[in-house]
Amino acid sequence: MSPHLMELSASTTLLVYPASQAEDESKEENGVLGFNSNFQEMKGEMPKEFFWPSGDLVKATQEELMEPLVDLGVMRNGDEKAIAIAAELVRNACLKHGFFQVINHGVNPDLIDAAYHEIDTIFKLPITKKLTAQRKPGAVSGYSGAHADRYSSKLPWKETFSFLFHHQGFSNSQIVDYFHSVLGQDLQHTGRVYQEYCEAMKELSSVIMELLGISLGVDGLHYRRFFEDGDSIMRCNYYPPCNSANLTLGTGPHTDPTSLTILHQDQVGGLEVFADNKWRAVRPRSEAFVVNIGDTFMALSNGRYKSCLHRALVNTYRERRSLVYFVCPKEDKVVRPPKFLITKNEERKYPDFTWSSLREFTQKHYRADVATLQSFIQWQSSSNSSNF
Repeated sequence: MSPHLMELSASTTLLVYPASQAEDESKEENGVLGFNSNFQEMKGEMPKEFFWPSGDLVKATQEELMEPLVDLGVMRNGDEKAIAIAAELVRNACLKHGFFQVINHGVNPDLIDAAYHEIDTIFKLPITKKLTAQRKPGAVSGYSGAHADRYSSKLPWKETFSFLFHHQGFSNSQIVDYFHSVLGQDLQHTGRVYQEYCEAMKELSSVIMELLGISLGVDGLHYRRFFEDGDSIMRCNYYPPCNSANLTLGTGPHTDPTSLTILHQDQVGGLEVFADNKWRAVRPRSEAFVVNIGDTFMALSNGRYKSCLHRALVNTYRERRSLVYFVCPKEDKVVRPPKFLITKNEERKYPDFTWSSLREFTQKHYRADVATLQSFIQWQSSSNSSNF
């Protein structure tokens, strides 16, 4: 079967391959989509799978979210008054929409630059090479072109490469080993860069978790301890230019099912948050990380902190890249809020669940949207009932 081709720009072409083409062209399976920069002469229209409903394609906003800029330097110097002020900024943002940005975070800018450079290394590989690292059904790690391995409509205009990062109990070369296993020896340096980046994200997330605990009035170390043996997810996003950017999205409207998202976006922009009944842009800041609450932490806060709807736009002329670290607890750890947040006047908002169950739900049964957590709770309840 020949790949379906279309022109993206002067140097980028979309290819939809049979999933098994690299191994057995005679087998019929779902298509796998990838972006290839080697075909410059092909022309065509955007495949219908990328079109989004008009209701999702609200005109890009010129209004900004105005999320707080939180100085994490205060957590290192121990200034209790400054920490209280930072915690209040976080609290107000998380009660409203769950987004804030952090500066003086302690992550080396050279490491961030190196991580962006390796995004280019990954996504400029030949499509056949990327397909050797294709994400398996139901799995988290690996390459995905527009999530065409999972969905057949409303495809996002992007490529992703994801991999797990275990906080404890594994070798200090786990990411290096993963890259070597799926992409070969030539990508070992890329693995080393992301190994270092994930280690930095683990440390940063611990500081943010401590601040979140303080902001909720619980033991500052409660959430830090809860996630110290976690199984987080690192994702590299690449959004090619799109000459039909008004008809598609880089990432559709959704909430993150994970606990906490730590994002670094390049200067192209495109991240938008739905707050106060309208889409608002999140300004790119090279010196800052964007942090947002996910569904799992919403449950850990007994619904006090919001997991907010957000999306990513694509650009007609410029490629966009981002680095995303999804903080997750250990797979079998029970997700429940601390007793301090349960009062006589405030009942439990969500029943106990494990991150592995929620992850399975979003990977195999449900496409993340604004109702992911509620839908998961209903699914879990009906699944438990059927076992009796």
